[in-house]
Amino acid sequence: MGSTVLSLRIDGELLDRLRQHAAKRGMSVQDYVVRTLIRDDFDERFTAAVEETEKFYGDSEETEKLYGDSEEEPGPDGGGGGERARAHHGAAE
Repeated sequence: MGSTVLSLRIDGELLDRLRQHAAKRGMSVQDYVVRTLIRDDFDERFTAAVEETEKFYGDSEETEKLYGDSEEEPGPDGGGGGERARAHHGAAE
């Protein structure tokens, strides 16, 4: 991935704070700002992915009603996949 130059005006007090934050981490202001923007971008993409997942699977209340709580009863062989799995697959006991 290539890089591009971004030029911007920034308030002097904000630049001083950015310098302090960068210095605490042993980074240049440029590296600190880029790292902060990358983290913010990740947070936004992660939030969007969670929202899309919730749209796909429905909200958590509907999921809770369908599958119950996260405690799963043991299946016939003593392992997982008991009540929760049967409810999910529609099998009767």
